[in-house]
Amino acid sequence: MNDKTRKILTDISTVTRDIEENYPELQKYLDETQSTLPQGGNQEAEINEKELKSYLEELKKMISEYNSKH
Repeated sequence: MNDKTRKILTDISTVTRDIEENYPELQKYLDETQSTLPQGGNQEAEINEKELKSYLEELKKMISEYNSKH
């Protein structure tokens, strides 16, 4: 795994934790958006950087849209 992919995964973890701690009502949507995360064990999991970036943006957008409505 390269540094760029590792950074994206760290950002995803940070935003996910923010949702869990500050936006519990949005947690139900996390399962729906996790389809882009690698499946399987560490040895067989493929990480698609483009999909990870897209997932990160989805999470950020979810928070942004929620904040604009509340």
